[in-house]
Amino acid sequence: MSESIDRTKSHPTTILDTRRQFLKSTACGIGATALQHLLAQSGNAAIRSVATDPLAVKKPHFAPKAKNVIFLFMAGAPSQLDLFTPKPEMQRFHGEPIPESFLHNLDDPVLKAGAAVFASPRKFARYGECGMDFSDYLPHLATCADDLCMVRSVVTDTANHHPGQLMMNCGQPIFGLPSMGSWVTYGLGSESDNLPGFVVMLSRNGSGDLGGSALWGNAFLPAANRGVTFRSKGDAILHLSNPRSIPDALQASRLAAVQDLNQLRFDDRGDVEIAARIASYELAARMQTSGPELIDFSQETAKTLNEYGINQEKSDWFGRNCLLARRMVERGVRFVQLYHYTWDDHAALNKRLKSNCEMTEQPAAALLKDLKQRGLLEDTLVVWGGEFGRTPMQEVRRSPAAGQEGRDHHPFGFTMCLAGGGVKPGFIYGDTDDLGYHATENRVHIHDIQATILHCLGLDHEMLTFQHQGRDFRLTDVAGNVIHDILV
Repeated sequence: MSESIDRTKSHPTTILDTRRQFLKSTACGIGATALQHLLAQSGNAAIRSVATDPLAVKKPHFAPKAKNVIFLFMAGAPSQLDLFTPKPEMQRFHGEPIPESFLHNLDDPVLKAGAAVFASPRKFARYGECGMDFSDYLPHLATCADDLCMVRSVVTDTANHHPGQLMMNCGQPIFGLPSMGSWVTYGLGSESDNLPGFVVMLSRNGSGDLGGSALWGNAFLPAANRGVTFRSKGDAILHLSNPRSIPDALQASRLAAVQDLNQLRFDDRGDVEIAARIASYELAARMQTSGPELIDFSQETAKTLNEYGINQEKSDWFGRNCLLARRMVERGVRFVQLYHYTWDDHAALNKRLKSNCEMTEQPAAALLKDLKQRGLLEDTLVVWGGEFGRTPMQEVRRSPAAGQEGRDHHPFGFTMCLAGGGVKPGFIYGDTDDLGYHATENRVHIHDIQATILHCLGLDHEMLTFQHQGRDFRLTDVAGNVIHDILV
């Protein structure tokens, strides 16, 4: 190793000084991009050190199967009984109160009020060599059966949306804890120089409830680990372009002044959070060139755009997000999370469920096939699921009229799907009872899902900790077991 690099290690401000001087004399966009190449050639910034770059690549605890995660979060909770888990026994009890034998140890006033069994009107068929069940609302996703690992026995601790979404994303049903993507980038950093390590994109079907930015927040982890929200239309990131009528040179001068103030504070305090702030400004400058290129689909074939459902009325929004997700993992983004909401079908289940499936299932299938065709699925873990499932009973708070039936929230047994990145393809794990009420076979807690996702990335969920307020925190709190049975 050269003497100059040794000095950089001993004096981390050397890199910051070099960057500061360069930014002062160049336009913020192209100059910041060129900075990487110039400094790399000189050997002064060839090392991405955590002291100056909080998203520098870090070694995993052990050899990973996956490098990236794409989490398709279906907020509001899709009905597993109408999509993935046919329960023919329900037809026998349709319209009748749920049998006592299925309500063991459940003191639920709604059930005691006589909630009636609601057998699914959907038609199911088995697909692929594995014989995986899908309803007629998932014709495209069904063609991916042999690439999916379907877990039918997931349970969680809460049946309210915001706590449930926090539970899935942050490990506990409370605010103030880091999200999964934040934990992942904290543990591994990012392989992308010009994009954030953790990106979030939103789409929705009508109005609905989503827990907000706490679901992708960093809480007490370093600020660089917070999820960055992108948009699928217009500027990928709000305020990414220079303000109108502001010349590039003036904007560059403003940024250089901010950089100088941050540098002075860093020299005075040596605070790593200030170093992180400097790095974030530099990343923002580089994104002024990488962002527009990322969302430019002109190089994608018409066939690809059509498969993702882009420019189609129903699936355009989610399709663009899925295609952006693929393009992001190609560029080294570590954790991409797509939220689609809301699947909260308390009434008109068939109509609303069909609408959400038409918006999302073709793009999701296209994403899986595209990743596989490009050789990316092997080291990209794709996750599909919501915060909980739906009840096997008809929603009793809404009209019982035909066509208006709905389902309530259900934490006792629901389905999630995974693909790629170290999980078994064409594999079905776990099951619920004959009415789909309780998880009865290979019960899987949310903490087990989280531990398994981290494991696929080469992270030991018990070792990935951060000390805050006198204790070590982790994503899985004090629970969670890796589901080794679903891993290759």
